Amino acid sequence: MEFLFMPSRYKVAYGGRGGIKSWSFARALLIKGARSCIRVLCAREFQNSIKESVHRLLQDQVELMGLSDYYPSSLILSTEIHSVTGTEFVFAGIRNNVTKIKSMEGIDICWIEEAEKVSENSWSVLIPTIRKSGSELWVSFNPHEERDPTYKKFITNREAVLKEFPGSVIIETSWRDNPWLPKELEAEKDYLARVDKDAYDHVWGGQVQKRSSSQVMRGKCFLEAFVPRPDECSCGHSLTDHLNGPCASLTPALCGCRKFISSWNGPYYGADWGFAADPAVLVKKWIRENVLYIEEEFWGIGVELDDLSKKFDAVSGAREHAVRADNARPETISYLQRHGYPQLTAASKWPGSVEDGISFLRSFEKIVIHPRCIHMDEESRTYKHKVDQLTGDILPDIIDKNNHCWDAVRYGLEPLISARSAPGLFFAGPSLAPKAQERKAEKEVSCVLAYRDHAIKGGRDRDVAMNRWLRGD
Repeated sequence: MEFLFMPSRYKVAYGGRGGIKSWSFARALLIKGARSCIRVLCAREFQNSIKESVHRLLQDQVELMGLSDYYPSSLILSTEIHSVTGTEFVFAGIRNNVTKIKSMEGIDICWIEEAEKVSENSWSVLIPTIRKSGSELWVSFNPHEERDPTYKKFITNREAVLKEFPGSVIIETSWRDNPWLPKELEAEKDYLARVDKDAYDHVWGGQVQKRSSSQVMRGKCFLEAFVPRPDECSCGHSLTDHLNGPCASLTPALCGCRKFISSWNGPYYGADWGFAADPAVLVKKWIRENVLYIEEEFWGIGVELDDLSKKFDAVSGAREHAVRADNARPETISYLQRHGYPQLTAASKWPGSVEDGISFLRSFEKIVIHPRCIHMDEESRTYKHKVDQLTGDILPDIIDKNNHCWDAVRYGLEPLISARSAPGLFFAGPSLAPKAQERKAEKEVSCVLAYRDHAIKGGRDRDVAMNRWLRGD
């Protein structure tokens, strides 16, 4: 991408997955930073931690390109990267750091990664901030929908941008431009091309996703970064507040509750097995009030059974919690039980269990998907009902593809779904069954009391009690 080394206000690369946009941008920035002193802001819409930034990508490229003399390890800090020439890389999420972004000075280049998620408001904050003479905005993204602000700004209105800012470059890339496409990505590409041409054209071909009333989860899913707070009480206070903070000195009426009950239920884990060329999936999720939160995922094609337990470790906490999985592979379940997943069990199925599960999921107020869960996000748009070819009517039958993540979600919540579906029982929304809720509350109160007792002694006993509560033991 030679254009990255030519001066211009906007440098935009868009297209499907595997088009080496991020690698090219990272390498070009490192080279420019080694040649002269520049200040680079690496921005994205959501960034709760440095792990969600391109910090690791830049660090890896330093080693791959042999640039350690310019970027020694002593200058690669946990939240910033510096070079011997004085170059500085800083990282920030736009949505939650508006004040910080507005106050930034002297930015030479701003790289906006995953720009398809950037809102109109975030663009209005960011663009005026990059105001230094000769400053540039580098934009890389995979198109989602035509109505997305980034797509409209640079693709729909391409000619206006090029006319207003002469020399700017807007190019489309794809996996075909990548001679180093990893075999894992090639397997994913070929799988999607085989099972769903429309989804393939969107994910790998870079075509915009058309909103459709046939989407199973239409209107329910939102992409948003979040941090689970299992030590947050339903009254809004923390566990510490209940033990020795404001709640400890208040009456139950003033506090808003009589005992500590976490507002975050979970985590829940569900797994779907890969058959032949299908992916193996593990999903971690939480329930808070009437919202389902999808926090982490593992998704892999062609994973050998011997490697599966290590691959599942990509999802935090799975070995320590109950995992419910597709019951169609008892031999896989047995193997994983003997290799670090003793609480992995087969999820129950019954006639209509898929429909019951979907009904349960749609009864949530909304489903929040963390941006790191890219396959979950894709399936939120590509999991669809059948459509009558003659009338265009949406049929009740569901197409059995683009559903591996959703199957894993259903399996993980199977006890709640089956309880809600049991004859003679009715639950207003996706909540725990009454007895389960009562047992959960008793367990949490017991742990809090134990923590209070151990807190007097301090030291290791206090930590043990806190860990007991966090695990839900």
